[in-house]
Amino acid sequence: MSATSQQSAVVRVPKAGEMVAAQLRRQIVTGQLREGDALPSEVELMEHFGVSRPTLREAFRVLESEQVIRIRRGARGGARVVMPDVEAVARYAGTLLQFRKTTLADVHEARAQLESAAVAVLAKKRTTADLRALDEMVAAGELVGDDPITFGRQHKPEFHRLLMRLAGNQTMIMLLDILFAVVESHVEKFIGENRGDAALESTAAAAQRAHVKLVQLIRDKDADKAVVFWRKHLTQIKNFVIQDPGESVLDVLL
Repeated sequence: MSATSQQSAVVRVPKAGEMVAAQLRRQIVTGQLREGDALPSEVELMEHFGVSRPTLREAFRVLESEQVIRIRRGARGGARVVMPDVEAVARYAGTLLQFRKTTLADVHEARAQLESAAVAVLAKKRTTADLRALDEMVAAGELVGDDPITFGRQHKPEFHRLLMRLAGNQTMIMLLDILFAVVESHVEKFIGENRGDAALESTAAAAQRAHVKLVQLIRDKDADKAVVFWRKHLTQIKNFVIQDPGESVLDVLL
């Protein structure tokens, strides 16, 4: 066997702390331990898992870094279960994108790809309840149409999130939430720098018209036209808010 083959055959054995963390994590995600529950005392857990205090505390550090437990120090302290927060994942992903010098155009394009896919799913399987929710969202947009700042900061993100929620794919929802964290920070920065610009008002009106048309295409179950239309709309948004093609994620996530 060559040296290369020997190296590739090496299997990393998880540390004891990682194995304890994995078992506790499983209890949390399966609901055996619920949000707010206190974990047993260190003594009980050490005895249950047959590990030392340093090993148990290593497991706690792993879970705390994943934000599935919160540890309070002191005499009345201890570890409690918290639900994983997509915002924490988004912050980590944002940091990674910064290290990779990812451009904002790249993030917007990924968002357009995923959201268009969600629109296709929704258009094919939409229900009466889905259409009712979309109609209500469009009506809400009409109410804030005269306020482009509120429309851009609040209503538009809500409309996009509704699309992905109704599509129903949990993995897609999580990935889009991560991308939205970057996109919305960028849009917030753009609005702050262009407050009072007449273009913002016309863009809000155009976005509302786009929402109306998309909902009609979804109502008609015309997935192909809905995807083409929504990709074009998201590309127009990208071109409007990105003034420098070299602008990176680092410029909006400080």
